[in-house]
Amino acid sequence: MVLYTSPFPNSCLSVLHSFSWGLIFPCYWLADRLVASFVPTTYEKRQRADDPCYFHALCIIITTPIYLALLLASLPFALIGFLLWSPLQSARRPYIYSRLEDKNHANGAALLTEWKAAGSGKSFCFGSANVCLLPDSLARFNNVFNTQARAKEIGRRIRNGASRPQIKIYIDSPTNTSISAASFSSLVSPQGGDSTNHTVNPGMKRTTSMEYKGDNSGSNNGEDSREDKGRTREPNEGEENSCIVRINGEDNGHMSDTETDAVNGQAHASGPAEPSLEGDAEISKTPNHKQKEGDSGSLDSCSASRESLVKVRVGDGTVDQSTVNNKLLYKASIMKKTSVRKKKHTDETFDHEISAFFPANLDFLCLQEVFDKRAAEKLKEQLHHYFEYIVYDVGVYSCHSCCSFKFVNSGLLFASRYPVMDAAYHCYPNGRGTDSLASKGALFLKVQVGSTPQDQRIVGYISCTHLQAIAGDTTVRCEQLDMLQDWLSEFRKSTSSSSTANPEELVAFDVICGDLNFDNCSSEDKLEQQHSLFTHYKDPCRIGPGEDKPWAIGTLLDPEGLYDEEVCTPDNLQKVLESEEGRKGYLVYPTSKNHSSSQKGRKASLKGNGRRIDYMLYTEEGLYLEWKVEVEEFSFITQLAGLTDHLPVAMRLMVSTGEDDP
Repeated sequence: MVLYTSPFPNSCLSVLHSFSWGLIFPCYWLADRLVASFVPTTYEKRQRADDPCYFHALCIIITTPIYLALLLASLPFALIGFLLWSPLQSARRPYIYSRLEDKNHANGAALLTEWKAAGSGKSFCFGSANVCLLPDSLARFNNVFNTQARAKEIGRRIRNGASRPQIKIYIDSPTNTSISAASFSSLVSPQGGDSTNHTVNPGMKRTTSMEYKGDNSGSNNGEDSREDKGRTREPNEGEENSCIVRINGEDNGHMSDTETDAVNGQAHASGPAEPSLEGDAEISKTPNHKQKEGDSGSLDSCSASRESLVKVRVGDGTVDQSTVNNKLLYKASIMKKTSVRKKKHTDETFDHEISAFFPANLDFLCLQEVFDKRAAEKLKEQLHHYFEYIVYDVGVYSCHSCCSFKFVNSGLLFASRYPVMDAAYHCYPNGRGTDSLASKGALFLKVQVGSTPQDQRIVGYISCTHLQAIAGDTTVRCEQLDMLQDWLSEFRKSTSSSSTANPEELVAFDVICGDLNFDNCSSEDKLEQQHSLFTHYKDPCRIGPGEDKPWAIGTLLDPEGLYDEEVCTPDNLQKVLESEEGRKGYLVYPTSKNHSSSQKGRKASLKGNGRRIDYMLYTEEGLYLEWKVEVEEFSFITQLAGLTDHLPVAMRLMVSTGEDDP
């Protein structure tokens, strides 16, 4: 299958499309700004309340007539452009495939090595997030604004979080599992340009050590879960940027204030922080990008607090600090005490956490609601610093291939560190209400993740989707789930080049990611909860219809509280969500349990952990029979705090080949 690298089959149609959109855009932009001026966010309301000299009403009185006059003047040109633009959409391709040619630009992709299916197996990490990148006037109804700046910052946070070294924490003491009271949730600043050797104070208390496993070799997150077996596995093939932190039992694993200060001094002396990739002018337009003490969500902050520095303990003797700096090429994270991966439920087979950062070595990313095309370009540019392959601008426009007119695309975006072999998109034809104006659908992808010594390709299947959002449309969502299964089955059959007798491809995984817009614990979503999709695909957070695992939390944030100081930074949001009272204040709960319009005024009546509508599903059906797939870890991520009203989720799968197991 040929992947589409441009939206139209020839340059002539591309030029006509650009010309027609150029006629439409002034009218579109003016209408967007006009509506946006009447829909303030809670952050803007608070700013106006704090600034008595801010005359918002006067600004509206002055700008509204100007916007209206320019809008009326641009309407004739927009009409001509629309008459030219609409028929062109019948020739438009359903997506754009972007591959980064200069691999030096991609920090993560440049380090990938091909998996040869040797050793005990390999892990793959998947992420999914609804980023709410609508036109600014529409985004404000979700209490977020400045879509263009948010898109750039979202991309920057994702690729910075994913490109840090992977940290492992091992507890050597069989009785004590406490980590230092200092924060372990933040990232070390890159050691830019400082090659001076710094000798670590040999008199420092030696309770922990950090070992770097080297480039292109690392260890699996699954190693943490195998500690209780009394052994440590060797790193799996193809893992990059891994670090190991070993916690000894001495002094109960705690770090004294004197030691903490000494370590902080070493961290500050290691080199200057990397400057931000973008200037502060644009990013400062949104409140989410103002760095506060303890805010490690944006990894380029030059003013890290004591909790925002990695706490490194070294063994006996001296260490060549420049060696550590060179090996810690990317920003490193050590999880905080409350986020260290623990199995609070002994019957759980994998690790789970609420994390302030996207997982290290993130392999695949599925995003929803990337509707704005300019924002999509900015987001793509940032993600290409880490992901080599991106599929974006997915969907159809006008009346092409769907029953109703589509004003915006599907909002789906897919990014990968592995090459995409095939891609297909289908639009749901049964959208209702405002959802029918967008070409919501499903994007199916086939990626190559390696090859065997016998030259058999190792592939994986990933599906990204966004279902009907309007509450009460359970029948519509069930129909869309039916179509999703049928389309996925057709895609696998049409792209498979293997036969049972002569397998040319080995399927390693099959994953579905997306915003399904129903909750597994809501009484109003019973039809979706019992859908046949869940008999073929497993949800790591789910026990059964109507019941989630105790550690699973909601992924839909209360829009009214996005800019509260308690949750406006990744670290703060993480701390809030770790408590039941915090979740009651800032998560949306199933509608059947809402007894009043005030989210914070009904805390006592709320049960459960919030409305979880963002899913990551995997299956063991249709994979290579001799391999086993299991979840290593599942994360709810707060790194996009203040930038979207959804919590991203991430899942790491281990593909075990059954060879060389210790």
